[in-house]
Amino acid sequence: MSDKNVEIRLASRPTGWVTADNFERTESPVPEPSEGEVLVRNIYLSVDPYMRGRMNDVKSYVPPFKLGEVLQAGVVGQVVASRNSRFSEGDYVNGMLGWQNYSLSNGQGLYKITKGGFPLSYHLGVLGMPGMTAYVGLFTIGHAKEGETVFVSAASGAVGSVAGQLARIHGCKVAGCAGSDEKVSLLRKEFGYHAAFNYRKSESLPKSIAAVCPKGIDVNFENVGGAIFEAALWNMRNYGRIALCGMVANYNDAQNEPGPRGMMSIVGKRLTLRGFIVTDHPETCKEYVSKAYQWLAEGKLKYRETVTKGIDTAPSAFIDMLKGRNVGKQIVQLAGE
Repeated sequence: MSDKNVEIRLASRPTGWVTADNFERTESPVPEPSEGEVLVRNIYLSVDPYMRGRMNDVKSYVPPFKLGEVLQAGVVGQVVASRNSRFSEGDYVNGMLGWQNYSLSNGQGLYKITKGGFPLSYHLGVLGMPGMTAYVGLFTIGHAKEGETVFVSAASGAVGSVAGQLARIHGCKVAGCAGSDEKVSLLRKEFGYHAAFNYRKSESLPKSIAAVCPKGIDVNFENVGGAIFEAALWNMRNYGRIALCGMVANYNDAQNEPGPRGMMSIVGKRLTLRGFIVTDHPETCKEYVSKAYQWLAEGKLKYRETVTKGIDTAPSAFIDMLKGRNVGKQIVQLAGE
């Protein structure tokens, strides 16, 4: 075990797009656990779009990151020292820990996971929050039903790639958009999307969506916002449902932008829009994980990761993820399993 702990801290709050200057790298001795604590060797770290909002000093469903403090993320790691009766040395765990090589935890929000069957990193993706988010958004919020048309924006990302597959598994027609021809090909050939397009090449987003959803959209799983959300609104069917998962197109706006045009269609088409936070649905999340293990084992559910190595790559991995350069879940590997 190294005697140094490398940490990534929030040096300044971004104005507009996040840059490398917003992060600070520090080193400190590896801490020792006090009574009731465990020391975790972090192995995999997740970087996710919601973290951009936590960089702003605004009130939200989670507190903002504090300047000068180690950033937080979902982490899979191994207990290397324990003074907590719930955990033993050698246990593999999953929880909200730090952008650092070693983290102390009092055990709150830390869960044991089993190594074997699937890579440990899957617990940060298809078996973790992104997969749970896809399931909750589709079925608890969007009420997707067999035979309906589901449209997913950012369809090759961590959540979108799972959402489309879950819709297909449940008998829906699935269409989506992504930011490159390579990603569009992946959607069709690996993730089972029935239709998809490259939004960066679209001359008219409403027409592009109409082409892949000729009968209109019953459920829009919205990850992007902005012009894509507006285009989806124009293509919704009567009594359609919109599960508002994220608005990544607006996360780096320096000031609030006007909302999408066509809002009157919400009235005329009697649409339902609902934002959601996955942690509000713990029982549904448990239901999903048990099913996801089976779908993965049967080959019905495919999964992709984009992995960088080393804690020093975490800032650039986060920025690349916000710019859509990843395929599937963006992971930072900090150590070997």
